[in-house]
Amino acid sequence: MEQRIPLIFSLPFFLLLLFQCTKTLAQPPATAPSGPTNITRILEKAGQFTTFIRLLQITLLGDQIDTQLNNSNQGLTVFAPTDNAFSSLKTGTLNSLTNQDKVALVQFHVLPTFLSMSQFQTVSNPLRTQAGDTRNGEFPLNVTTSGNQVNISTGVDDATLGNTVYTDNQLAVYQVDKVLLPWSIFGPPSPAPAPVTGGTENKKANSAAATDSPADSSGVTGDAVPGAVAFGVALFGIFYL
Repeated sequence: MEQRIPLIFSLPFFLLLLFQCTKTLAQPPATAPSGPTNITRILEKAGQFTTFIRLLQITLLGDQIDTQLNNSNQGLTVFAPTDNAFSSLKTGTLNSLTNQDKVALVQFHVLPTFLSMSQFQTVSNPLRTQAGDTRNGEFPLNVTTSGNQVNISTGVDDATLGNTVYTDNQLAVYQVDKVLLPWSIFGPPSPAPAPVTGGTENKKANSAAATDSPADSSGVTGDAVPGAVAFGVALFGIFYL
């Protein structure tokens, strides 16, 4: 005799199966990011980098980074300060910078090579940034490590490397808790050269001598008058001898 599954048991099972299938179809498949590398989109997705993104845009360095990454095999490392890092700067710091200084500031946060986190253990100081010269007084950037912690020093301030925002075989973006301030822009001003005093004092002495010996209307100074008188007396004596 054929056995049939009661409808009261088969219907809930069917509805549950239908629900699971619908739920599975509604979830999009996980895919890798498509399209060329875009530093701005990477930072926007990570969040908390609004100020740094704005600097990348107004200096056009964001486009330059994208072009460099997508048209060459040269890797880059970007140190991205958080919005909290920028808010800790003295009020008006960014507004006081010239356009050229803003470009140099952003370039100071970009290394022209790809560095994984482990490679910071063996790099040679000072690191060269896209801002240029690493000599003292220009754009030196030094890295020290303590265990897994990476510290960065500019000569003006010190920062700590935080989370890895993004990394692949060509681009590495690391969060930093301070804005990296280059010495050439934010370092103490060079002392003013000492004034040359010898020439000034000589000029003052000559001026004082000229004042003590005023010239008469004929252009003869007071020092010449006694000589003229003596000559007249001698001449007078000749006529009366």
